[in-house]
Amino acid sequence: MAKNSYKAEDIKILEGLDAVRTRPGMYIGTTSVKGLHHILWEIVDNAIDEAANGYADRIEIKLYKDGSASVEDNGRGIPTDIHSKAGVSGVQVVFTQLHAGGKFDSGSYSYSGGLHGVGASVTNALSEWLKVEVYKDTVYAMEFRSYLDESTGKVKSGVPVAPLKNTGIKTKKKGTFVRFLPDKRVFETVVFSAETILKRLKELAFLNKGLTIDFYDEHTDYHRVYRYEGGLVDFVKYLNEGKSTLYGEPLYAKEEKDGILVEFAIQHTDAYVDGVYSYVNNIPTPEGGMHETGFRSGLTRSFNDYAREKNLLKEKDDNFLGDDFKEGLTAILSVKMQNVQFEGQTKTKLGNPEARPAVESVTVNELDALMKNKKLAKTFEAIINKAMNAAKVRLAAKKAKEIARASKSIESQNLVGKLAACSGRKPETNELFIVEGDSAGGSAKQARVRQYQAILPLRGKPLNVEKKKLEQILQNEEIRTIISALGTGIGSEFSLDSLKYHKVIILSDADVDGSHIRAILLTFFFRYMKELINEGHVYIGMPPLYKVYKNNVEEYAYDDSELQKKIEIVGRGYSIQRYKGLGEMDPSQLWETTMNPDTRTLMQVTIEDAAEAERLITVLMGDEVGERKKYIFENADFNKEDKFAKMKR
Repeated sequence: MAKNSYKAEDIKILEGLDAVRTRPGMYIGTTSVKGLHHILWEIVDNAIDEAANGYADRIEIKLYKDGSASVEDNGRGIPTDIHSKAGVSGVQVVFTQLHAGGKFDSGSYSYSGGLHGVGASVTNALSEWLKVEVYKDTVYAMEFRSYLDESTGKVKSGVPVAPLKNTGIKTKKKGTFVRFLPDKRVFETVVFSAETILKRLKELAFLNKGLTIDFYDEHTDYHRVYRYEGGLVDFVKYLNEGKSTLYGEPLYAKEEKDGILVEFAIQHTDAYVDGVYSYVNNIPTPEGGMHETGFRSGLTRSFNDYAREKNLLKEKDDNFLGDDFKEGLTAILSVKMQNVQFEGQTKTKLGNPEARPAVESVTVNELDALMKNKKLAKTFEAIINKAMNAAKVRLAAKKAKEIARASKSIESQNLVGKLAACSGRKPETNELFIVEGDSAGGSAKQARVRQYQAILPLRGKPLNVEKKKLEQILQNEEIRTIISALGTGIGSEFSLDSLKYHKVIILSDADVDGSHIRAILLTFFFRYMKELINEGHVYIGMPPLYKVYKNNVEEYAYDDSELQKKIEIVGRGYSIQRYKGLGEMDPSQLWETTMNPDTRTLMQVTIEDAAEAERLITVLMGDEVGERKKYIFENADFNKEDKFAKMKR
């Protein structure tokens, strides 16, 4: 456990703040709306770390009409005393020194989501101004500003207006308040998305049981409070809304092993797919890692032992496989540890080898203890029966390998007349357009660059895989064709190394049917080729809705908002063509607007919140009509500006 005292000497300085303004991408990844939210998350994460270590139980986030945002917690407060090496207050060190914080040893924080200590300083560097107040019997205040130095022509970032001041104002509050205004000279947009913020705040509230997170948006006067006394149990229940569960309450456990705190909640449904969502120090790990591997091993081991103990598995029977137990499983795994090492393309895969045995041991120990509770006997029987049915299906398909052979045999099927392959042999430069309809497919085949662009027309709507077993999915002609074209296999047999095209582009009409096809294809990729999305290979092509033209001047508009701008460019006497479908475009138009890398708009599909994506797919693509209607009524805004207008071409 970290010590209760938190002083300036606990702040370790690794290097000074430098070049954040000139190279912000190095610190926040991008200056787009994602980067804008990143500087907010850095401050939120600092507050969450106080809560995760037991020092705070309330966090308030507010968006103001002037474009600024604030985060307040009731934790220990940033140190206000003088740092011996820096010669300034701990507050000034935190907001002006890169890689300075109390998280580089275990003295002040047992667990930390702010792994690099750059958060507060980078937020300050990329803001027009930042104000901080620390509450420790009295109110301490400090302000920082970024301004243009006329002598050099460069912006000086995050400069203290004055040293930290003890205002002398008495207060019963404790903790830290930070308010900042993102710098419009840095970001493409400085407008925060309440929707994006709320999704992350809800997730954080689930992961930190008993923590109150209060959000208020001045623009809309919207106020929301998140607090979940059930923590991960409530999280699993939330994800399973609209699904039929096999037993009542989710199973829950929490235990520390070798300095690693492991917490999990699980519940099975009657679905055929699983959803295991893992976190390390409150950070999502959609690519999994050592902790997930240990968790799955522990589940398989414990459930098999139980099945044998209760004679549900005979001596002559083989053990159930992990896939048998994960069918229909919804699970949240939260791990808190020190010295976290992330791997993978997006740095969201836990690489610490010590996490695997620790998590497996805790999983086995805790499940074994739960299995001794006679009140839970029916729960575990339901889990074993679910696995038994899954195993029967597997064995009927010749010990699970039949499905693998079926999916691989698809790759050798005849695609003549369907896929127009490209001649290039370098997957990293090749693109596959999955096109709606033969008419659009014909135009796309004529428009493409044969060397690196392949065209796969769909002759009908693919199967909605959310409602089907794997055997049924593999019988669908459109799905089989997609699997064959990509060459990766699916499910447990998926191999990204075999991917033939590093850009998989869904190209459908900008109407209801086109949207439905996109949803069906994305559901398939999410359920059976999730790594394809995680590694950034899935895109949505954005065909224009209008052509505005006059004489030899032509402009394309991708939504109603952009249409007005194009009309102004073309000028008086213009004509407008409204495209109802891709088939209305001739090959040259399709190339120029949708397929030419220099002029097209592509939207990369990412999974920012895998758990929320799981729930939305269940709601929108599942069998519960009531849940779907409820979601549409609560969230649909048919007058809202098209988000695609913000995409760069």
